[in-house]
Amino acid sequence: MAIFVIGDLHLSLGADKPMDKFPGWQGYVQRIRENWLRVVSPDDTVVLAGDTSWGMKLEEAAPDLAFLEQLPGQKLLLKGNHDYWWTTARKMEGFFEARGFGSLRLLHNNAHIVEGVALCGTRSWLFEPGEPHDEKVMNRELGRLRASLAAAGEQAREKVVFLHYPPVYPGASAPQVIELMRSFGVRRCFYGHLHGASVHAAVQGVVDGLEYRLISADALRFCPYKI
Repeated sequence: MAIFVIGDLHLSLGADKPMDKFPGWQGYVQRIRENWLRVVSPDDTVVLAGDTSWGMKLEEAAPDLAFLEQLPGQKLLLKGNHDYWWTTARKMEGFFEARGFGSLRLLHNNAHIVEGVALCGTRSWLFEPGEPHDEKVMNRELGRLRASLAAAGEQAREKVVFLHYPPVYPGASAPQVIELMRSFGVRRCFYGHLHGASVHAAVQGVVDGLEYRLISADALRFCPYKI
């Protein structure tokens, strides 16, 4: 069993918002499918770190979720800023069950233990260096991350965090997010959201003892990354 991660698939099989018009995104759905089939096995787990579907509602997201269901492995879905279809956990889980999406599960206020590794995470929140952020939203996301890390318990040999928004930028960071990860002994953090020119400026590697990795789909050339 292996653990993979990829974010920002931006699927639009049920919505009229294809990403092919952007440089580097031509044929991206087929590229995702081919790369996924090449590296992911049925016993593996793939974390999807937000911005999975452009669907505005669950029904519109259904073709994208069906596309993922047909791919091998268990999939853990995290919310992104463009996942407008995202609703309550109860409604989504009921929708998955009704549609036969048995390989789709949520990473939301919880943790999943795979091969002794606790997979934890939340969307987090966007901040601009030097600009005030929405404290209410940030506190809510901190609560969700804390709940996820606490749900991992003490049995896992490692806690790994997946965020949609980056917790670090060149010359700036979200100190509350980073401190929370440190308090739970997290050593690795994977994040998405960044595209295009922002990919090259992303903070990656070890910073003050925490290892960061950008895993947005175009940054990974549309291939799930094995952690």
